[in-house]
Amino acid sequence: MRNNPLFILPIAACLWTTAAGPLSAGTVDWWVSPAGSARPDGTADRPFGSPNTAWQQWQENHAATNSLRLILRGGQYFLNQPFILATGPAPSDPSRLDIVAAPGEHPVLSGGVTVNHWAVLASSPPALPPNARGQIWFAPAPRWGGQVLTVRQLWINAAKAVRAREPNEDRLARLVSWNKTNQTATISANWLPNIRDPRNLEMVVDQVWEIAILRLQSLNFHGDDLELTFKPPESQIEFLHPWPPVTVNSKYQAPFYLVNALEFLDSPGEWFEDVAAAKIYYWPRPGEDLTTATVIAPALETLLQGSGSAAHPLGNLHFQGITFAHTAWLRPGVAGHVPLQATMPMLAARKLSPKGTPYHPKLDNVAWIDRPPAAVAFQYATHVSFEACTFEHLASAGLDLGDGCQDVLVQGCTFRDIGGNGLQLGHFSVASVETHTPYNPVDARAVCREIILRDNLVTRCGTEDWGAAGIAAGYVRQVVIAHNELNTLPYSGISLGWGWTKLPNALRDNRVFANHIHHVGLRLGDLGGIYTLSAQPGTVISENLIAEIVPSPCVPDPQHWFYLYADEGSSGITWRDNWCPTRKFLQNANGPGNIWTNNGPEVSTQIKNAAGLEPAFQYLLK
Repeated sequence: MRNNPLFILPIAACLWTTAAGPLSAGTVDWWVSPAGSARPDGTADRPFGSPNTAWQQWQENHAATNSLRLILRGGQYFLNQPFILATGPAPSDPSRLDIVAAPGEHPVLSGGVTVNHWAVLASSPPALPPNARGQIWFAPAPRWGGQVLTVRQLWINAAKAVRAREPNEDRLARLVSWNKTNQTATISANWLPNIRDPRNLEMVVDQVWEIAILRLQSLNFHGDDLELTFKPPESQIEFLHPWPPVTVNSKYQAPFYLVNALEFLDSPGEWFEDVAAAKIYYWPRPGEDLTTATVIAPALETLLQGSGSAAHPLGNLHFQGITFAHTAWLRPGVAGHVPLQATMPMLAARKLSPKGTPYHPKLDNVAWIDRPPAAVAFQYATHVSFEACTFEHLASAGLDLGDGCQDVLVQGCTFRDIGGNGLQLGHFSVASVETHTPYNPVDARAVCREIILRDNLVTRCGTEDWGAAGIAAGYVRQVVIAHNELNTLPYSGISLGWGWTKLPNALRDNRVFANHIHHVGLRLGDLGGIYTLSAQPGTVISENLIAEIVPSPCVPDPQHWFYLYADEGSSGITWRDNWCPTRKFLQNANGPGNIWTNNGPEVSTQIKNAAGLEPAFQYLLK
């Protein structure tokens, strides 16, 4: 890493620079506007209509040794494809790309399409609940790629609408039985309306530290109960994997809800899409006027994607003041979603009998996982910075820094209303490798390292997958997570590590310092304000403020949560001077070398008060 002061000076004394470095004297400014000129030349008077168009024009007509700054005027840029940075200068090249907001303006890169031509529904379909008749508006479903867009999220004037569900709001029903042999679930039929077409239904099941989203195959009555079967591939994965568990016994019945039926559209704020009829139905909340409202349905999963290689990484990229919004998350609608942890979906899984693998003698399960999409995703990129950017109204992850990302600064950014992890970084696994296998590549250029996440606000993540963390880091090295505020989260605040292993791996020398973490664990259980996995020598977790963990009463053990949670394989970690109201910690199947010093309510007020956003960034809370 270039002379980044965070790795040279004590963290409290750091002077900050942009990771991408200073602008070169030869930088060219090109302007971009949603209203772009018919004959653009990049001037303020004749701007391009999209950053993608400007970038393509630059690549075709300018030498790669020049630097470009795209200045985006305010407004919505509706992208019809991701902005892809697939080639670029080597890190030593002086050229760079900046994408910045025009002074005082608010540009939004959106992956959505507007839903227009709303009207009051005059004739109600038979499936519509009686209390909704006369309350419902409808609009033509938007088209995307020549077909009716299958909508999974809907935003009304920046407020997320609720896909029609039962039970309503935050209430959950309880399973009657769960049959792994027959791969069926049984629920009570007493509270359900008569469903005319169950094929579009989905069940969302609470699985302690994760959820599963299962598409229904059939629904059959057995007296007062309903027996449910589910579509492949998720049905087999869900019933074969042992962790996370679905528990149904005499003391506890796992909670769930059902979603996506017109019969469920019975409350203000709910919506339903009839794909066959190409219509979207919505019951407006009080004060919403659909004749003037901005209604957006997400279509793209990724807005900005950059990838280089170990030999030639992308380099010198800087983003400032840009909002990334309205992304979709398509997997649950085509393959269901059965995650292992931290929203990572399983592609295959099974219980081991007998237990044990060559790399984990006591392992009782194996799984192969995929990686959820993100609004902004990079691989093999270096000298990158995001400053004063906003990631919001997203269905999956916000920012993803994958393999080979190095020397990245994320500072003064806001991550809010995000379906998955706010930020996810580092290697977790690949589909061809069992996910408990320790990751330790021979080529160190593959390791995600020297990342700084500082003075960011991370709030209201995990709105689609409750198993999301505010910040989820896998195999990372020399990563600093400092002075962030994380709140209103369904599961853990910061999750650091992967693999459940005491063996040597790519993890080491990370620092989690002076973060303020509160109001987490709102949906699930078995969680931590700060949660770690696996051996990571040299890692220091210090001077954080962790409070107001509010575990869900719906989990099997509402007390199984911890301010500091060192889970399986955690080794070589120093836990020091972290303030929390009680000493509620867990060290589960840890390895050697952990040091615990002065954690709990006795930590000084000075340390406690210094945690969270530094003064120059507290405006983010407003």
